[in-house]
Amino acid sequence: METKIIPTPPILWLDNADTIPAIVLDWLVELGSMTRRFEQHCTEVTAAPYCERYISRDALTEEEQMNLPDSARYWLREVVLYGDGIAWLTGRTVVPEETLTGEERQLLQMGNVPLGRYLFTSGCLTRDHIRFGRSEHNWARCSRLRLAGKPLLLTEIFLPESPAYAVSEHHGED
Repeated sequence: METKIIPTPPILWLDNADTIPAIVLDWLVELGSMTRRFEQHCTEVTAAPYCERYISRDALTEEEQMNLPDSARYWLREVVLYGDGIAWLTGRTVVPEETLTGEERQLLQMGNVPLGRYLFTSGCLTRDHIRFGRSEHNWARCSRLRLAGKPLLLTEIFLPESPAYAVSEHHGED
């Protein structure tokens, strides 16, 4: 499996969820681990990072600037999440340097481990912001999460082959 860099067109954030198809909305409002949700639809979920580095505040998107505190620098991790080798999601995680203390320093060493495997094994994870949008034909969500009260922002774009777009036996029409 070759790691792809999938260009991300700008995301148009929505004011409400009224126009989101129910099957997609069910995925966008997922409060648990997206990795675990994907694992219900394949044999293996893998993360392929294509960017891991520090960035300045100027490199943040408008959404990121609005939802993260000021910091001298931020840890950026961009990945493609694959289900059985098929690209299902791109993820962009932005972490203020001040969040990277104590146990949270592990975020710097994630490698090919999906973020959800780390975040959702922590007993101190909360989500206090979520927003939905579109990036061309793909649905997206942006979540501000807190680990032990310390913020990070995760933006996920569901790619065309994602099970989020497939009608399954669990989410079919009545």
